[in-house]
Amino acid sequence: MRFEPYYFVWSVVLFLVELCIAIFVDDALIRPYVGDVLVVILVYAVVRAFFRVAILPAAIAVLLFAFGVEILQYFNIVEVLGLGSSAIARTVIGTTFVWEDLVAYTVGIVILLALERAVGRYKREWYVVI
Repeated sequence: MRFEPYYFVWSVVLFLVELCIAIFVDDALIRPYVGDVLVVILVYAVVRAFFRVAILPAAIAVLLFAFGVEILQYFNIVEVLGLGSSAIARTVIGTTFVWEDLVAYTVGIVILLALERAVGRYKREWYVVI
């Protein structure tokens, strides 16, 4: 484990943006698609803030995790777990499988990797943490 303030700050900023989207935005573009693009970047930032894992493995793991959560939505995991009445569970886990979400998660990871390559602070950590 480690604590990396650079990624922690990005985690907090992205969390606040996601929170603002969830509370104040109710449209057909920002909330469903931009929110999904940003959520994988948020999860990646949290992972990199607290765990010693290289850029590419972390990005792939986050993408697979996001895909897994989306697939669980297909199987109504919130209802299966008996959390259907929990607004928090319904918001965090989600309740509706949408193919477009898989595309949004992939776009988020591509943007993330492009940013890591272009302006990332730890460009040498693509495959191994130094």
